[in-house]
Amino acid sequence: MPAHEKINYVEFPAKDLAATKSFFEAAFGWTFTDYGPAYAAFSDEGLDGGFFQSDQNSTSANGAALIVFYSERLEETLAKVEAAGGTIIKPIFAFPGGRRFQFAEPSGNEFAVWSE
Repeated sequence: MPAHEKINYVEFPAKDLAATKSFFEAAFGWTFTDYGPAYAAFSDEGLDGGFFQSDQNSTSANGAALIVFYSERLEETLAKVEAAGGTIIKPIFAFPGGRRFQFAEPSGNEFAVWSE
């Protein structure tokens, strides 16, 4: 059951919905439920959400919130992101509390991955 007044769902634009789905399937093992040709939902990935067909994308440079994944093996996750067609925006760097990298998936949406 969704928690009262807590973040429940997130939606992202996708210039190329098929490529975005393929990327997340390959890099992170996600599965999708299609709701027509212009929307695909994901669930059980830490936060449920979806991608909708759009010419826009979500980047921190244009003021969007940055969604951050956690990885126990940061270099392995980076390699999977690259192999699946992601573009590394910021290579692995240290910050207080850990290390992380930032990437864009094929539709240009920016995400980050961190580890201790």
